[in-house]
Amino acid sequence: MEILQARIRLQAKPRGVHLVTEEILSQLPQIQRCEKGLLHLFLQHTSAGLAINENADPDVRYDTETFIDDLIPDGYPKFSHLLEGRDDMPAHLKSMLFGCQLTIPVTHGRFALGTWQGIYLIEARNRGGARHLVATLQGDMV
Repeated sequence: MEILQARIRLQAKPRGVHLVTEEILSQLPQIQRCEKGLLHLFLQHTSAGLAINENADPDVRYDTETFIDDLIPDGYPKFSHLLEGRDDMPAHLKSMLFGCQLTIPVTHGRFALGTWQGIYLIEARNRGGARHLVATLQGDMV
């Protein structure tokens, strides 16, 4: 068993729900050597999240963003953390709701995701900037 670790930089994205599966894979060529194992992704930010969900119909991403923005609106009058803007505290809550980490099985050098599954970055800030992941791959390498 071998353990590899890499840092992945996701390009800055506008607020929304973004499919990032290919962006992650393009920066993790080591995965092709993994016969079977686990990839742990840890997002190093408190105002964005990670999720796995439907990767085919973009309406899913739009509907997800619409729902979470309705659930946790910018400028909620009871928030006291306002120093970084009206979108900051809602972004922290969205990050907690979705979480900052995923563990994905790897089989024969590929993510063992379901047919319609992809990895999402939930960008909760209006201008969140580039996002960084720590990717830890553990498994049997060939």
